[in-house]
Amino acid sequence: SYPEETKFLRSELYKWAGDANCYDRDEPYIEVVTSPNNPDGSIRGTVVNREGGKAIHDLAYYWPQYAPITSKADHDAMLFTFSKATGHAGTRIGWAIVKDKVIAAKMVKFIEMSSIGVSREAQLRAAKVLGVIADDCLNPDLKGENFFEYGRRLMSERWGKLREVGMKSNGFFSLPKYPRDYCKFTGEYTDSNPAFAWLKSKEGLNCENLLRDESKIITRGGPSFGVDSTYTRVSMLSRDVEFELLLERLAAVKGTVNGN
Repeated sequence: SYPEETKFLRSELYKWAGDANCYDRDEPYIEVVTSPNNPDGSIRGTVVNREGGKAIHDLAYYWPQYAPITSKADHDAMLFTFSKATGHAGTRIGWAIVKDKVIAAKMVKFIEMSSIGVSREAQLRAAKVLGVIADDCLNPDLKGENFFEYGRRLMSERWGKLREVGMKSNGFFSLPKYPRDYCKFTGEYTDSNPAFAWLKSKEGLNCENLLRDESKIITRGGPSFGVDSTYTRVSMLSRDVEFELLLERLAAVKGTVNGN
């Protein structure tokens, strides 16, 4: 999370200023735009838009399996991560596309100083995997799905199952609704199927604590994202067996709450 990272670094050059929607200072700023947003999956854009500011677009989840690709990623500074694109989190590879060469050079120097550079083996592995995925998309096999089609279908199925559990929970928890949009990557209208589910429980309940204590479901609560404890974030990217267990346990929470 950006607030924790900012606090940890203790930089004298900048400090965390909170929600961009509430920013009203007349001074230089850096706005971080996460789109699709983590944790709620919404599509975001810059909101401050004042002279003297810079924007960094975190596009970790801007992939066809999670959201419609409505436009080209063409911002001045963009961040991506290999783990969210393909699931290879252990490779620990991310990359930035930065139009300003001076800023890009400073970023490279920071990585060299803080981590002694990036593993060449990890870079080669990531490049090979991305190359295979690109070839799969550019040379489609009529008999099967490409990587992103498979991922989108899987995420759509999971979200359908989760929404079904939510509808049967008698209002214990609700989920955001996302508009369908035209995806330029697939050439069709598609739904958003975020990597995380942003659950909202009944008023007065601490959703994170309730799920942990009653059903042994580990989530990340709303206060970690600047909102109240009725919200919590649940991963949609676990293995099939774990995801099915999540659905079973969420369905069981309903009875526990109604019985109190």
